[in-house]
Amino acid sequence: MMRKIKTGRVGLFLIAVIILAGCAPAAAPAAEETQEPTPLPTAETISLTDGLGRTVTLAEPAQRVISLAPSNTEILFAIGAGAQVVGRDEFSDYPVEAQDIPSVGGSFGEYNSEAIISLNPDLVLAAEINPPDLVETLEELGLTVYYLSNPLDMEGMYDNLNIVGSLTGRMEEAAALVASLKDRVAAVDQKISGVQEKPLVFYELDSTDPNAPYTAGPGTFVDLLIQRAGGENIGSQLEGAWAQISSEELLTQDPDIILLGDALFGVTVESVKARPGWEALTAVKTDQIFPFDDNLVSRPGPRLVEGLEKLAEVMHP
Repeated sequence: MMRKIKTGRVGLFLIAVIILAGCAPAAAPAAEETQEPTPLPTAETISLTDGLGRTVTLAEPAQRVISLAPSNTEILFAIGAGAQVVGRDEFSDYPVEAQDIPSVGGSFGEYNSEAIISLNPDLVLAAEINPPDLVETLEELGLTVYYLSNPLDMEGMYDNLNIVGSLTGRMEEAAALVASLKDRVAAVDQKISGVQEKPLVFYELDSTDPNAPYTAGPGTFVDLLIQRAGGENIGSQLEGAWAQISSEELLTQDPDIILLGDALFGVTVESVKARPGWEALTAVKTDQIFPFDDNLVSRPGPRLVEGLEKLAEVMHP
């Protein structure tokens, strides 16, 4: 029977017995002097503090990694560690090669503990979408887990790339990627350095209720990237990462540009134009409504830079 780990709570049953491979006994010392029982760390030993304040130690770079978040999977592939990924969460769909890797679950917050253990990982890479009690449960199963916190800015994202590079022995590749990404961000900064007018942007996340759609609030990467790309985010004045805005308030704010982050769920430019009252919006009158790949601005990985570039193209063509 498949056993599942439920995100947000500890499962009712834990695996009763976990057999861990023991280390071979050390050879007797040649000299008569007594040696320390614990060997000194080798040059390959990796010891880092994760987002939960835990010290995570690896005897050597991880060669069998399970990723529990799409952002982690994208980071691993971007730094050249894709071949070291042996398991992924259900929603890791980029790059396309990741879809060939066995899934360990994640839909509705449930992970298959037996599948995770059977893949014999030497590292499970968790993210902020995974609650701390999931990390605790995985540790109780004898697994080494590193919790990678969401970055707060671009520099934090670069730091995460370097952290994963250290954990997987891909430090040089991570450093090269960071340098390349910094150059691309600098190019965007240069492009908009002389911009005088910043368009007002409404970024739609969920329009299940078109009279009160959800948008990205202050402190989110959507908010950060819109500002970095030379725009003003309507949602920056609201409360919460996901914030609802009434259609009346939207008409008052009157955005210059509407970006459809919910285009992935079938929302179209035509359906937005057909909403009652929205025909009065400047963005609708001027045909400044654009579908947008939300994964580029919601997954805290290297594609955030691509999201920044595309936002700048839309706002300052």
